[in-house]
Amino acid sequence: MSPGHILVVDDEKSMRDFLSIFLRKQGYLVDCADNGKQALEQIRSKNLDLVITDIRMPEMDGMQLLHEVKQTRPDLEFIVMTAFSSTADAIHSMKMGAYDYITKPFKLEDIKVTIDRAMQQLMQKKGRGNESEKPEKEIEVKEIIGNSQPIRKIFDMIKRVAGTNANILITGESGTGKELVARAIHFNSHRRENPFVTVNCGAIPSELMESELFGHMKGSFTGSIRDKEGLFKLAHEGTLFLDEVSELNLQLQVKLLRAIQERKIMPVGGSGEINVNVRILAATNRDLKHEVNAQNFREDLFYRLNVIQIQMPALRQRREDIPLLVNHFVKRSCRELGREVLRVSEAAMMLLANYDYPGNVRELSNIIERAVALESSDQIRPQSLPPAMLESVEKETAEPISRRELTGDRIDADNGASLDTILEQHERRYIEAALKKTGGVKTEAAKELGISFRSLRYRLQKLGMDAGEE
Repeated sequence: MSPGHILVVDDEKSMRDFLSIFLRKQGYLVDCADNGKQALEQIRSKNLDLVITDIRMPEMDGMQLLHEVKQTRPDLEFIVMTAFSSTADAIHSMKMGAYDYITKPFKLEDIKVTIDRAMQQLMQKKGRGNESEKPEKEIEVKEIIGNSQPIRKIFDMIKRVAGTNANILITGESGTGKELVARAIHFNSHRRENPFVTVNCGAIPSELMESELFGHMKGSFTGSIRDKEGLFKLAHEGTLFLDEVSELNLQLQVKLLRAIQERKIMPVGGSGEINVNVRILAATNRDLKHEVNAQNFREDLFYRLNVIQIQMPALRQRREDIPLLVNHFVKRSCRELGREVLRVSEAAMMLLANYDYPGNVRELSNIIERAVALESSDQIRPQSLPPAMLESVEKETAEPISRRELTGDRIDADNGASLDTILEQHERRYIEAALKKTGGVKTEAAKELGISFRSLRYRLQKLGMDAGEE
């Protein structure tokens, strides 16, 4: 299969160079243009698969480019880039035929996922996709990493609810992956070809939120110099994801409830209602039932949103997934930073596996990105991890750890104890607990620990414990 051919269009040279380097490392053929007119010339002369274009550019902007190209090349996929304040324009571009949009500043993983999806769709259209393509009903949740029982339950829930039109409330602590679940539900539903529109209800001032959701008419308030389509209308036939929905004020909750019940919206300053067909997915890190009891959230809206609830587990509740996540984030960070893939030392992995992660998967991702950036050797060692990791070990041991001097996998302590010794104590305690829980059955203990039977035998031998057969 030949690599995809991508054209990057942006009037900022730094952005063109940045994306060009990143995409070439992903294996794509890449060309660049600094405005829409140059892009048109290349599109006419080259066999391109995908165009990534900024919206705001001189001479011919991204919207004009999209409109022009779709007249003659409807097969050419577009991804538009926009600032947060221009999100409505970006979503409007999807109505014109763009595959998706990304907002600046963006994470490399976000744009990689978007590009991969666009290229997969293109290959399927051209008949170049995998001949053994999965059946339509088989769920695709590759962005959600894990194999623990709690995360398998999430996969099962996504599979069961994706094909319905039911509103869904996704709850859980910050950083647990609520938006990833919402995206998985949308892209495995019958609405997958229509927009997936996200709004963070806590990131937009309350006085602007009504206009964001329902739109406004020109002249309806100071500064409204043109009509604006709201996110409900932009998400028509698709999915609207209301992140941190608990942040909406009570007045706006009334209007949201009516829009959901009636499937109609009224733009600010408008004189007529607009019919909308939108599936609502909402997320919150608060206990909405508690907010209802405290009269901070309307009970009728709560029940409208909470038709089906998906509770995301905290990372500390699925510790066996931590090694999988660590390896995933290490590979991703090394790729983004242009480094050879680092391995993770056993001491560092033990620290990572025993930390409680108040910021959940998002915090782990940041920790690994930091470690890859700071590490000077060919493996991630404890000194590249944040001090909080060492503090967590210190709290669980009677031996205080001094971080004044940090060298290799050894930490100078007031009593001379090494990090390896402390970690071995933790390792022994976890293994003994697993063996006790499984009645001494080593294969079951290995499953409890999230490691292979062979790895368990090696650890038992290293610790001088009975490593014999079952």
